[in-house]
Amino acid sequence: MTGSDATETVTTLLIADDDEVTRTGLRTLLAAQPGIEVVGEAADGVEVVERARQLRPDVVLMDVRMPRRNGIEATRHLLAAPEESAGSRGRAPAPAPPKVVVITTFENDDYVTAALSAGASGFVLKRLPVRQIAEAVRVVAAGEAILFPATLRRMVAARPLDSAAALPKAALTGREEEVLRLMATGLSNPEIAESLTVSLETVKTHVGNVLTKLGAQNRTHAVVIAYESGLVVPGFTG
Repeated sequence: MTGSDATETVTTLLIADDDEVTRTGLRTLLAAQPGIEVVGEAADGVEVVERARQLRPDVVLMDVRMPRRNGIEATRHLLAAPEESAGSRGRAPAPAPPKVVVITTFENDDYVTAALSAGASGFVLKRLPVRQIAEAVRVVAAGEAILFPATLRRMVAARPLDSAAALPKAALTGREEEVLRLMATGLSNPEIAESLTVSLETVKTHVGNVLTKLGAQNRTHAVVIAYESGLVVPGFTG
């Protein structure tokens, strides 16, 4: 993200959807939202990886059902660890990959849970008002909150994924488990700090430890693991 002035932060966005009308509509509407700069479009899952590497957006708004490579595989390609040699021989480290927000028509789409497991930071529904989609993009760019935890609870409960074993192996401390439970309700770091009566820096340290121990790519993936493992169950509210 880059600041356009001292008070405004601009999130750069790449839109990937195989339907040209949908792409054009999203681009027009999202570009008019404050703090959003649409830097490009892609029509399929191969092109979006190429365009993302060229344009270096903060966020990719990723459709899941696309030709050549679907949104799940495109997400895996985008979020794959940079080559070890990227920072060697005096060269600068590879830039951080963009955050991915999946955009879909159906909230129970099996592709969505697979995309979250692949590292997507959250998802939105195409039928949502554009201001909510824009807010989701901004929130994910900031790395702060899980999107639509109630829907995620239903999806994970209905079809568990493959990372549940990560939690027992992680050896989280009691406080780290507590932080993970609060993350699962969608609380931001400041809200967790207030709930636990600790400093924001302490919460950030705990969140970082949770992600590292679970091998999670982001907060969303960590919460998926929490639900899959049974640490958090559908209906949990903190």
